[in-house]
Amino acid sequence: MAGKESMNDCPKCCIQCVDACDALLKMMTSDSAYVKQYALLCAEICEYCADHCEEHKHEHCLECAKSCRACAEACRKIA
Repeated sequence: MAGKESMNDCPKCCIQCVDACDALLKMMTSDSAYVKQYALLCAEICEYCADHCEEHKHEHCLECAKSCRACAEACRKIA
């Protein structure tokens, strides 16, 4: 949905979710002292994205939402 028109924040939140996950991965590989705190924020961003993507009935949006929910769960385990 990136760059497309939408009734909600779906296009923007997908980009933000990818960026948040990428940042968490970088923090984890650099053994950052802030991994646990950032993992909680990343989980929140992933849930936000999933909520918006689930409002659409497009298959790609529903798959994105499913992935975001799984990522949020994994982030909470890290935290």
